[in-house]
Amino acid sequence: MGAALILEHVGKRYGAFQAVKDLSFEVQKGEICGFLGPNGAGKTSTIRMILGLTNLDEGRISILGARDGRRVRDRLGFLPEERGLYKKMTPVDAIAYFGALKGLSMAEGRKRARGLLERQGLSESANKPLKALSKGMAQKVQLAAAVVHEPEFVILDEPFSGLDPVNQQGLEALIRDLARGGATVLFSTHVMQHAERLCDRVVLLAKGQKAFEGTVREARASVPRTLEMEGPALDAAALAALPGVIEVEASPEPEPGVRAFRISLAPGAATAEVLKAAFGRGFEISRFDVREASLHDAFIRLTGIEAETGQEAAR
Repeated sequence: MGAALILEHVGKRYGAFQAVKDLSFEVQKGEICGFLGPNGAGKTSTIRMILGLTNLDEGRISILGARDGRRVRDRLGFLPEERGLYKKMTPVDAIAYFGALKGLSMAEGRKRARGLLERQGLSESANKPLKALSKGMAQKVQLAAAVVHEPEFVILDEPFSGLDPVNQQGLEALIRDLARGGATVLFSTHVMQHAERLCDRVVLLAKGQKAFEGTVREARASVPRTLEMEGPALDAAALAALPGVIEVEASPEPEPGVRAFRISLAPGAATAEVLKAAFGRGFEISRFDVREASLHDAFIRLTGIEAETGQEAAR
């Protein structure tokens, strides 16, 4: 389908601080791409350059065929990390107003606003002042305002920040709906679980530089699968000699007299074959558990930086 967004060797400096360095990646039309990294990694600086809100110091950007978002602004939707709505306006009027800034008539904007609010379960709040809405409800209104003109490309900067699990689930559903409707979505987050559930592809950023670009599956494949095993007489050296095992690490004893180990498996190693070999050699195993790598695991391995685990994220 072609690339909707291309960055080539992009750099941004603030005085002596290099916020973004030699950053290159692409987002294909119609996909959901997660732009991932801890706070301060350079995500927002990059988004501002894509939109044309900040000049880049090095490299080239192409978005929907233009060199920055200012030239195709009516085809873009943007939800900034810093939210901003007029508190005395109603949701319908606020959404219609933002639609008018992108070329819609106020009548058409109000019509679309009511439809968007209904799909988000906010019909009863459509004519209440925004200051009377909860944070989660207001965030849904702001997202509706960002997409009321049915943009081709939607950029969401930390859209899940501050939302409770229920509203996080609702926002994830909205992002999926945007992609099903044909939009390309780029969203930044420092919580890996959202990206793991939503993304076709991810770009991992650390200290202003790209650490990885590819699918979630490819990122997870960079981390060995692990087999957690317990038994009364297990031996690290004997476990390390099993076929497909690349590393053995002792774990705390779950109970007196029971030894526990975390075993890393080589790429392509079949768990069943490892267990078959262990039983075949007479190992007494009281418990085992296979653990597939998460995107969080991959992020740590690829960047060396601890990202948020997303314990507060919607499940």
